Amino acid sequence: MNITTENLQTAIDRIQNRIGPIGDEMNMLDGQLGDGDLGVTLVNGFNNLAETSADLPEDLGKALFNAAKAITAVSGSSFGTLMATALMAAGKSVKGETSVAMTRLPDLLASAQEAMIARGGASLGDKTMLDVLEAVIAALREAGDDPRNMQQAALSAANKTLDEYRDKPNKVGRARVYSEKSVGLDDPGMMAVKRLIECLAA
Repeated sequence: MNITTENLQTAIDRIQNRIGPIGDEMNMLDGQLGDGDLGVTLVNGFNNLAETSADLPEDLGKALFNAAKAITAVSGSSFGTLMATALMAAGKSVKGETSVAMTRLPDLLASAQEAMIARGGASLGDKTMLDVLEAVIAALREAGDDPRNMQQAALSAANKTLDEYRDKPNKVGRARVYSEKSVGLDDPGMMAVKRLIECLAA
């Protein structure tokens, strides 16, 4: 199976259909350690993506660039910026292509992760969504190219990473100010990645 703009549109629709409750949960989690707007960022971002997805071009690289623009148009938050950065980095990797082998997904995510590290300044081990992505990328490299197997492997990796980091302190962002309070709590960004993976279940 290959990745096309049609697959991207399907993913956007699946997430947007479930983003309301996820947004409420993320606002609650983010409010424990930050300014409580992560859910707003996700809801606004994916609602705008859904409104514009029908017009995404067949060129997958350009489609990902346009998706990034749709997010930045409605969000100025740090998480929204990182989402857009990730999409642009992945889009750069597949510019001019209309169909990409599913086995390249880990490489696309690795490109996105690298760009987010460069833009956001966080490092692996800081208890952020980068740590979940690292585990997901590794799991996907071992999962083959069956979408269901890939989704299950990614979700398992996300769950294990959340368990691993729950009792560690946050080291970056606003949560760093409350590092002691963050011990025992899930990082909102990490949980957001897990929820997005759940939305993509076939």
